[in-house]
Formats: sequence, C-alpha cells, structure tokens
Amino acid sequence: MSLKIKTENLKISSAKIGEIEKIILLENKEENKKFVWQGTYEEHIKEINSSSDFLLTFKECKSKKIVGFSLVNINKKSNVFELRRIVISEKGKGYGRESIFGLMNYAFNKKNINRFWLDVYTDNVVAIELYKKLGMTFEGTLRESYKSERGYLDQMIFSILKKEFKTKYQNTNIIK
Repeated sequence: MSLKIKTENLKISSAKIGEIEKIILLENKEENKKFVWQGTYEEHIKEINSSSDFLLTFKECKSKKIVGFSLVNINKKSNVFELRRIVISEKGKGYGRESIFGLMNYAFNKKNINRFWLDVYTDNVVAIELYKKLGMTFEGTLRESYKSERGYLDQMIFSILKKEFKTKYQNTNIIK
C-alpha cells in the first residue's frame, strides 16, 4: 500500500528504493544518529515492501527536495499508529511539527486510528517539547530499555488518542 499525505509545505509519501541512500545519510548525520536507530539498505528495502511498516519521505512542495523521513507502523487489528523513527534535515523551519501533525491527521481522519504513539530518548529535549506542544501525553519511561554505544538509554513513551486529537484541534480548519 502506498501512503500519500499533503500538508501546507510538505508532500509525505512512501519512499522509493532510489531514496534509500538519502535516508541512510540522514540517519547517520552527526546531529541525528544519537537519537535514531540506523537501518541498513536491506532493512529499508524490507520496510518499503512491508504491509504494516511504512518508510516515508518528506519533500518540500516547492523544491521537491527531501527534508526528512519517518518510519511508521500501522497495527490494523488494534487501530494503533506507531511513529518509530523521524529525522528532519532542515531544522528550525517547522517541518518536524508539520510532518508529525500531518501523520496524526492522516492516522485519525483517514485511517480511523485510535492511538498514535512514539518513544523518544530522554536526552532528546527538542523532540520531547514538540510532542508536548502537539498535545501528546507522557505515559512513562522505559528505564534502560535500549543498549547503544552511548550505554543503556531510557525511552519516554508519548501518545495521543483520537478523541484527544479531535478535542484539541476541533476548532481549527486544519482537520479535514
């Protein structure tokens, strides 16, 4: 299944095989790699061919250049949308907020998802503030749940439910 989302400044769509090298470069950039898991070319091929995982690129509408990507999982049985990975190359332009909001809007209004969730390392302060601003609820911390070259890392869980999203954004013209 191919996924396509249009926001004010971005086109979010299923990644193509020819875009994997750019995704790997973004994952491995110094400012990104301590916050996201790095996939191999073969793993990204599997994600592109999966029926439940979606490797997505974010492209500027005007220039059509890739300004980020994400990996999401849709659990159709439980109506759950998991944002597994997100990287924005053009920081400070609002693309992170716009892309996550676009994904939430798509999940709740196009796919009838009930729960949208993600995990984030506790030292990713910028992302944590963004998730709070978007109305996500902090559910708890998975203590020392991931081992990396930085040692054992804690992961914070954030989520938003469909009813919370509708309440928060019902008086805006953003929800379609």
